[in-house]
Amino acid sequence: MYGHVEKLAEEIKKGASSVEGVEAKLWQVPETLPEEVLAKMSAPPKGEAPAITANELVEADGIIFGFPTRFGMMAAQFKAFLDSTGGLWGSQQLAGKPAGIFFSTGSQGGGQETTAFTAITQLVHHGMMFVPVGYTFGAGMFEMEQVKGGSPYGAGTFAGDGSRTPTELELKQAFHQGQYFASVAKKLKGSS
Repeated sequence: MYGHVEKLAEEIKKGASSVEGVEAKLWQVPETLPEEVLAKMSAPPKGEAPAITANELVEADGIIFGFPTRFGMMAAQFKAFLDSTGGLWGSQQLAGKPAGIFFSTGSQGGGQETTAFTAITQLVHHGMMFVPVGYTFGAGMFEMEQVKGGSPYGAGTFAGDGSRTPTELELKQAFHQGQYFASVAKKLKGSS
């Protein structure tokens, strides 16, 4: 809603694009809230990324899904999009594709890991291979001197009331996740 996921997504795209031979695209899911509700919430205009359709997922060699958290799980807009993938599930067209996740929560106790847990079920039903960032980000994963989102499941940030922006460390983790994920997806594609 406030651009936190978009900022992380842009860094993930940069990281993925830094891997030779990888083309990364940025998409957003369709908004489900009416404009008047978004205006009352003081939501800024949506970014430039085109809205994705379920069938466009089939074209990708790998997918990193990013979403804000609502009550410890992905936001309804993203869940509605995933619900639209039933036809792909029925034919298992996403089976075997690598997938990652990243997220934004309102607070430290806002559900970054529960969001990851509940999102993984979507990937499993599609037969996708979850590629977590793990501890490949090194020392950045153990940072204790500053507030930092993210976990071994994926990059993350805290939005607060919308005024907090992703920190330099959170953006670096997002870049790393994109780079790491793209290298894994490239290896998997090369071995098939």
